[in-house]
Amino acid sequence: MTTYDLHQHLWPSGLVAELRARTAPPLLAGDELVTCEGRFVLDLGDHDPVERVRRLDADGIDVAVLSLQPSLGLEHLSTDECSALEEAWVEGIRTLLAESTRFAAFSPSVLRDGFRGVSLGSSVLLDLDRAAPVLDAAAAADALVFVHPNAGLETRADRPPWWEWVVGYPARMQEAYVMWLAEGRHRWPSLKVLFAMLAGGGPFQLERLARQGLDVRSTLDPNTFLEVSTHGRRAIELCIETFGVDQLAYGSDTPVVDSQPTLEAVRGFGDAVMHVLQSDTPGRLVA
Repeated sequence: MTTYDLHQHLWPSGLVAELRARTAPPLLAGDELVTCEGRFVLDLGDHDPVERVRRLDADGIDVAVLSLQPSLGLEHLSTDECSALEEAWVEGIRTLLAESTRFAAFSPSVLRDGFRGVSLGSSVLLDLDRAAPVLDAAAAADALVFVHPNAGLETRADRPPWWEWVVGYPARMQEAYVMWLAEGRHRWPSLKVLFAMLAGGGPFQLERLARQGLDVRSTLDPNTFLEVSTHGRRAIELCIETFGVDQLAYGSDTPVVDSQPTLEAVRGFGDAVMHVLQSDTPGRLVA
């Protein structure tokens, strides 16, 4: 039975070259990634496909599903700039997919042949009329939509460096998730949507939504899925109790974060739950 990690990032050499050639964020300067959020030291060795396969073997994962993270700040770029970065990533990933069965990928922004669905930044779901063409296309193709947090702004000097990670990303994911519940689902009832990082904790707000008159049973939707990256046992357990295990899927956000804490939490539920999150549900979504 094939095991999947639905949330990984890998930069092919063409994207690295594009980022090094840029003079405004996002860009690479030496070993630092500069985005609208700030400067971050990174190890480009983490994006070596051979090293990534070694990590997959260590984690017991057969296939990593790759996406180009909107958290680079692509939504702040001109159309031409965004397209250049997206196409550099797509070209490199197409080559990788042709060379290795250990990888699959979501296409950034629009559906493309050879990809397992489309990845969208969380802000895209805040304007559903504007998003309608790509959502219509995904629904017609029975393709999965993977929703990933957009970048924020640089953390203020009077706030701790983890502020954006703990406050900004979850807030944007919650906003996208609740917008989907409020307006998106009835427009695209059959569209399969996977929200990264448990929708930023969006499901934790259901009791508050009920106090505002929302029938929260409407959130128990068989086509809305939650990916578990960056969370542990308590959060995952709450979502299992609310939605059932079949609506959750494993993702790690490698190499942005260490896969082990979430992987160990998933395995802590036992083989049956682990198989659903890593094999059964991902297999239904992207196989």
